[in-house]
Amino acid sequence: MSDQDQERLLETARRLLDGGKEGRDDETFDAAHPSDVAAILQHLPLEQQVALFRRLSAERAGDILPALDDTTLLALVRALDEVEVSRILDEMPPEHAADVVKELPRDEAEKILDLMEEEHSEDVQEVLEYPEHSAGRLMSPDFVAVREDATVEDAIKHIRDSVASERAFELYVVDSHRHLVGTVPLRRLLIADPATAVLAIRDESVVSVPTGMDKEEVARVVAKYDLVAVPVVDERHHLVGTITADDVVDIVGEEATEDIFRMAGSDAAELERRSPRQIALMRLPWVMATLVIEMGAGVVIHYFDQTLGKVILLASFMPVIQAISGNTGLQSVTMVVRGLATGQVQLSRWWEPLRRQVQTSSILGGVCALVVGTVGWVWHSAAFAFVVAVSMFISVNLSGFAGTMIPMLSKRLGFDPAITAGPFETALQDVLGVTIFLSLATMLLHWIS
Repeated sequence: MSDQDQERLLETARRLLDGGKEGRDDETFDAAHPSDVAAILQHLPLEQQVALFRRLSAERAGDILPALDDTTLLALVRALDEVEVSRILDEMPPEHAADVVKELPRDEAEKILDLMEEEHSEDVQEVLEYPEHSAGRLMSPDFVAVREDATVEDAIKHIRDSVASERAFELYVVDSHRHLVGTVPLRRLLIADPATAVLAIRDESVVSVPTGMDKEEVARVVAKYDLVAVPVVDERHHLVGTITADDVVDIVGEEATEDIFRMAGSDAAELERRSPRQIALMRLPWVMATLVIEMGAGVVIHYFDQTLGKVILLASFMPVIQAISGNTGLQSVTMVVRGLATGQVQLSRWWEPLRRQVQTSSILGGVCALVVGTVGWVWHSAAFAFVVAVSMFISVNLSGFAGTMIPMLSKRLGFDPAITAGPFETALQDVLGVTIFLSLATMLLHWIS
């Protein structure tokens, strides 16, 4: 939806709230996509959000509620009556209803679950029993499956009876104990002879994921095998749900956002519901850790103050070497953190990304060394050019090495590399760059002073 369309929908909502309808305002609002309605709700005061939600059917409200951001959703649910919320949740898929319930305080969540239809409430509670970031929490318990002794005709009839309430991208085949034993693509099912046994046309090599698998790993499985939906099985290989591609798209977006915020020492909640004081307290440990390391650079510079006093031009090249090597290291960190998240970088084969980075850093370091060396020669002397060129080459290569190894080491030690790698690599490289540069300059001071 364009900004103009969004503005028109917002005006439509305001007219409906004011009671001054124009033309087909009701039809326009009811026809709008749930995500678009969720987007304009955030521009309305809470009282108007509540009033607008009460105009909607429980089914329509159930489509819109999951599309809201966490802050708006929580405020709206708390403002609505518990009975109203329970009716809306009854119309939502269990996995989406679980996402709403988990945001509520425990006592309030229990009250709403008690008010919901018993069967639906049990489904929601079953979803909530799985770990928060697992496949079990993400899956939909609605799927279409038939017994392996069913015929094609039986399977098609079952799909016709089930498709109104369940989304079927593939037909799953289970045995008498509900073990997943295969899948049948719908195209194959439709062109098969009605009397054919489903067992004869199934694919046995079905890709599935366990309920405890982390959602990032689920996304990698779906991407690797180009799946539209992936079945979820429990520890006894019973089929318990499915995860569709649209859920995986949400995972990828959430995880990418999470990694970006963590690399800055924050999280996505900063944009939504954290106060300035909470944000400052969250960032402070990383800022202080970086400050302590950077103070080391100050100590190094003070230690070599006599060298700087004799060749003041050295001070002009220090920030250049620090900046270039720091950027190289940060680029390495970004690539490795992303590779670890997508599975392209494996800790068991740590030498592969390291080898590539050493080759890349050698090229980058060589080019940068040539440039600063040439400038140093023009401005001062050949000896000075040698100092700045060698310092640049070593610093860039060390930075690339550190930017590759620190994320993998953090992962190996059980830390989140997206949080730890960036700040520490940058600060550490500043200290190393200055130390290498001024140490080499001091060794060759006789020729450059």
